[in-house]
Amino acid sequence: MPFLSRESSLRQGRAREQGAARELAGPAPFEAAFYEQPSAAPSGFEGVDASRAGLRARLRGGLFETCANPECGSGWLHLWRSRQTPVFEGGWSCSAECTAAQVRLAVRRELEGRALLGQESHRHRIPLGLVMYKEGWITSAQLRQALTAQKSAGAGRLGQWLVRQQGVSEQLVTRALGMQWSCPVLPLELHDAEALTGLVPRLFLDAFGALPLRVAAGKLLYLGFADRLDPVLALAVERMSGLRVESGLVAESLFGPAHSRMLNAKFPPVELIEAGSEPALVYVLAKSIEQARPVASRLVRVHDCLWLRMWLRRPGGPAFGRGAISDSSQNSTQSSTRDLICSVGAH
Repeated sequence: MPFLSRESSLRQGRAREQGAARELAGPAPFEAAFYEQPSAAPSGFEGVDASRAGLRARLRGGLFETCANPECGSGWLHLWRSRQTPVFEGGWSCSAECTAAQVRLAVRRELEGRALLGQESHRHRIPLGLVMYKEGWITSAQLRQALTAQKSAGAGRLGQWLVRQQGVSEQLVTRALGMQWSCPVLPLELHDAEALTGLVPRLFLDAFGALPLRVAAGKLLYLGFADRLDPVLALAVERMSGLRVESGLVAESLFGPAHSRMLNAKFPPVELIEAGSEPALVYVLAKSIEQARPVASRLVRVHDCLWLRMWLRRPGGPAFGRGAISDSSQNSTQSSTRDLICSVGAH
């Protein structure tokens, strides 16, 4: 009995020591994820607070995913929800309500950006005829005759009349357009339309006269136009794909046939949506994201449209993540992406 009493006393002493050690070390690893830190730590405990904060950060970035909605009220309960998708603009949402909240913020951001763009003043550009006359590529008589023919016909661009009527080479007209827009003249060599259909929906290429030419080193997209650039479309493609977009002009005689081949290629499916109000638009977009459960998705504005792209599965390669979707979208298969184009209208 004395031996048992001494052993019991030793066990009780070790238990008291372990309890004291746990009290100094703070909550257990699982509890640390939800431990509220005081605003100011007592002197001598700064190291303990730093270790707790680091542990919480590791739990958030590793085993447990944090809801991207800053106003999410589910707290730690979402850890037990059996969903790893959808992911919208680099963040996971724990519920349909949080998905709608994230979409609402994105829609408001894009619509406000559209309003600001509409307030920008039009950039003045030197007329094409003056550019060519200044460079000595045409005479004053040629310019006057081309302008007269254009006015009489009531149609056609000045460059077209200079080529048809005055015998000016198309290469000079394209060079002058490049100087007018301060952009390069892009070559059209080895253009593979089928390999580029995953970059931009067909509707945008047709409506805004754009032609994806090629992707260089998986980082740079060359986007061609016939007679004028579209910086709004170029910016939207850059934001959506993660590729840097270099816009330029292509000779009209080369652009037309290549553009027709591109439009006849097979594109990923597109769903067109028209909503009567901003809340209705948010509802439709959030519902589509919840139904598709994409591993990544993003919303950008293209003129008076909103373009939602959803990646339904992860392409090969470790570079594809929830915070980055610039995995060279031209390699996306027809079944791996889904596009929604929404009519915004007046707001």
